[in-house]
Amino acid sequence: MTVAAAPASVRRGRPRGSASTLHVSLTPAALAFRGAHAAIAVGFLLAIAYVWWCAVTGRRGPLLGAAIFALTTEGTLVVANGGDCPLGCVQERMGDPTPLFELVLSPRAAKAAVPVLGGVAALGIALVVARGRSGTSWSAPTSEA
Repeated sequence: MTVAAAPASVRRGRPRGSASTLHVSLTPAALAFRGAHAAIAVGFLLAIAYVWWCAVTGRRGPLLGAAIFALTTEGTLVVANGGDCPLGCVQERMGDPTPLFELVLSPRAAKAAVPVLGGVAALGIALVVARGRSGTSWSAPTSEA
């Protein structure tokens, strides 16, 4: 299978640039890892959305603690990795030179995505914590049938 890859302006050893300019044949393992990496990224996006839903509605659902734990763990790993996704180097070693966000965003937007999403997650978590400490009443989600 042929997939898009980035041109050769390099940042941290990974090719950067427009995803539509080069084509690289990925191994089945690299394709499977790309799929798993994408699923993890979607999971983190859903965790951010869930934290914000809890923050805005004032409800604490059963997954809030897990979402906050996952996001803070990911944030810690990203900071420890110099601002890059910790799975990016694994993806590159498997033969996939295109950073995950560059598959759907421009290189500039992809570079900004991780810190921006980290900030959005941190703000949502801070709001949840602040509302919990301020005595705002929290209720469990109810099923309205």
